[in-house]
Amino acid sequence: MTADAPTAAASPPAARRKGRVFVRAVPALLLVVLALAGPLLAPHPIDTPVTFPYAGDGAGAPLGGDQLGRDVLSRLLSGGAPLIATALAIALIVTAAATALGILAALRPAVGRWIERTADLTILLPSVLAIMLIALAWPGGGRLAVAAAATLLGIPYAVRIVSAAAAPIAATGYVEAAAAGGEGLWHLTVREVLPNLRSTLLALFGLRFVEGVYIVSVAAFLQLGPQPPEADWALMIRENAPGITLNPWAVGAPCLAIGLLAISVNLAAEALAPARPIPETPL
Repeated sequence: MTADAPTAAASPPAARRKGRVFVRAVPALLLVVLALAGPLLAPHPIDTPVTFPYAGDGAGAPLGGDQLGRDVLSRLLSGGAPLIATALAIALIVTAAATALGILAALRPAVGRWIERTADLTILLPSVLAIMLIALAWPGGGRLAVAAAATLLGIPYAVRIVSAAAAPIAATGYVEAAAAGGEGLWHLTVREVLPNLRSTLLALFGLRFVEGVYIVSVAAFLQLGPQPPEADWALMIRENAPGITLNPWAVGAPCLAIGLLAISVNLAAEALAPARPIPETPL
């Protein structure tokens, strides 16, 4: 028996809550739609020069040209899907793995001690160094190597968050009663603990998504992950940074897209979270 239903006084009306979530998620939704439809809307091929390097906005290039004279708008429209897909995959895998391990650590303290010690040892490894080691050792490198590194490095932090949130829930009376009644680990995880972790998991997913965007962007500056001539928002920033004073849109447009995406996802996750992250013991 779970106790995740908020009282009327503790949470806003459902209509207001849904409206708030929608408003906060609009920028992210628009960017996702734009990223999916962008390649079809791009006025020029992403690898064909249409003007001179770092040209200002003109009739053939509304946002000007990049370091090779390619259309910034076309590359912006085509470069969102890979970054969003990579960050989404990182967030989903990290959140799912951390949820399973964190709840297991809370329900089975003997196993949990080993899980938390392993997480603590992994956290000691410098993240940038670990990304470089994994990406450079990965056969072929590229985006998959950066995504794998971000996933492996993100799970230990997320496990500590989930286990800390799940421990008070695992100690509540209704969970102990279910365990005493012979319910197995699967039932305790799915029916008793997991529904009461919605707030933590939503916030964790948003954080991991933004962290995925951040890691992919940093990897691009380190010349890891996506490689030229691929169109990618993070790669566009690194490639065009030397000419930011000549054509600010070449760097500013992908920076703005990444910033709006990260902020919108975090705000939407916060609005979706229940008012009470840890429920009260039911009567």
